[in-house]
Amino acid sequence: MDIALSYQEKGSGEPLILLHGNGEDSSYFRHQIAHFQDRYRVIALDTRGHGKSPRGSAPFTIRQFARDLLDFLEIHGIADAVLLGFSDGANIAMRFAMEHPERVKALILNGGNLDPAGVKRSTQLPIEIGYRIARHFAARSAEARKNAEMLGLMVNEPNIRCDELARITMPTLVLCGTRDMIRESHSRKIAGSIPGARLVILPGTHFLANQRPAEFNQAVDAFLQTLR
Repeated sequence: MDIALSYQEKGSGEPLILLHGNGEDSSYFRHQIAHFQDRYRVIALDTRGHGKSPRGSAPFTIRQFARDLLDFLEIHGIADAVLLGFSDGANIAMRFAMEHPERVKALILNGGNLDPAGVKRSTQLPIEIGYRIARHFAARSAEARKNAEMLGLMVNEPNIRCDELARITMPTLVLCGTRDMIRESHSRKIAGSIPGARLVILPGTHFLANQRPAEFNQAVDAFLQTLR
């Protein structure tokens, strides 16, 4: 591992790892950290190149972020954990669960997608335009280079197949909002491709955990109680 990930940790007990979305950091989950710390060892990571975590020199990809997560678990002596991922964090969690199923006790996927086509066109088109602009100026501007790398994650990734999802066997909850930027049909496809996965659609946008924390936490609680 060429970097050490920054993280917040609260509480004790079974590890619950929170993985934020593109361009964000662990503070996105402040309502979840406060809610779950009484019952879990809550660890909210800053992904490589996000928040206080350094960029490092390794590739800026979902697969690399999953490798970083494995390194983090190894360094901190965590044998397995419940993973809760939002947006790109959900994509990291899916990739990690497929490659290291023995390290995942349960999976909570909020607003993830299998590929860029899973994002509504009204959201994806401005991202693609911004990516092209940032790439054009990347050679002359460090800020443009960083923007191109961030936006590139949403333009070129993830690349997850339904037959890969079928390998996921741990208990899984798929969460999305009624006004999500991810197509509802796409969230249903994710849930339908993972054996036994539950799908919960809550009123709200893509940012449920932050904007509707009471309803989001209640849905997660109900799922976690089934694991006991």
